[in-house]
Amino acid sequence: MLTGKRVVVTGGTGSFGQVLVRRLLEGTAGLPEEIVVFSRSEATQHSMRLAFQERQVATDEIVYEENRHHRLHFHIGDVSNYPAVCSVLRNADVVFHAAALKQVPTAEYHPFEAVRTNIVGAENIVQAIREHDFKIETVVGVSTDKACKPVNVMGMTKAIQERILAQAALDCPGTRFLLARYGNVLASRGSVIPVFNQQIRTGGPLTVTTPEMTRFLLSLNDAVDIVFAALRDGYSGETWIPRVPAARMVDIAAALIGDREIEVKITGIRPGEKIHEVLVSEEEAARTYDRGDYLTIEPILPELRPEDPPGKPFEGREYSSGTDLIDLDGATALMRRHGLMPDDEPVDVK
Repeated sequence: MLTGKRVVVTGGTGSFGQVLVRRLLEGTAGLPEEIVVFSRSEATQHSMRLAFQERQVATDEIVYEENRHHRLHFHIGDVSNYPAVCSVLRNADVVFHAAALKQVPTAEYHPFEAVRTNIVGAENIVQAIREHDFKIETVVGVSTDKACKPVNVMGMTKAIQERILAQAALDCPGTRFLLARYGNVLASRGSVIPVFNQQIRTGGPLTVTTPEMTRFLLSLNDAVDIVFAALRDGYSGETWIPRVPAARMVDIAAALIGDREIEVKITGIRPGEKIHEVLVSEEEAARTYDRGDYLTIEPILPELRPEDPPGKPFEGREYSSGTDLIDLDGATALMRRHGLMPDDEPVDVK
């Protein structure tokens, strides 16, 4: 799919972005001619540059070596800055838009910063394509369960981002716009599992917000697989959803604790937090189709819907982490399979 393409990854220094870039370099979907990581942090770009070249320390020459010799390049910029977005997109063929202000409490305390990054950033990409007639083949927007039935600033802004990218299929018919929406990612930045393990290693207590809380559970590689599946088979305006296991967080906590004598402390729900993750709402279910490992939500705009969507109609119900839960044994097996038990070595994002 990507052989010989010029690929831009916004937010490419994040947990998802780093795994996506590594998979791109491995040629999972074909080996691109060039991969550009676009983000606003010089420090995280430099750390990623060193990690991907497997160096512990480096002088400034590493930047010049990158520009001369390597397939992977780094571009400093902010998606909320329109000229910076135009600069990085002008030669792109495919864009993976993963840049986001994604921590729920942070967005509650800084709502307009979430608007600038999550909403204005997406609009800048669309505006750049529309106004400059960039020949970009596909844009894949990375979304979140919190965009479905949003109750917090982060979810509200990501919900608008989804609509901006889907509507862009009307304004920019030469570009295919796709969305990948998924829930909690194991061991990513902001995931609770590394926090649990650190609390266990220091003797506890282990803090759980509420006994009823559930979460979908998928790995970073699973998240990349969703994006590649959408890229391979998606229609413009579609939203792709993974079918993945879900568990109560108290069962995840118990699986990690095992036989240890560690207290579990209930701390209460944080600002803007949901008890259950929802990936498909009741309203969306009527235009959702089952495609095996994935569900696809057809666009809300009727002009964008295919006459005969692939797959079979979904059950017509909400798809929530509060149903079809794995038990304690299943949670333990899942943690072991992904190397996330407290005694395991820390998970490397690569």
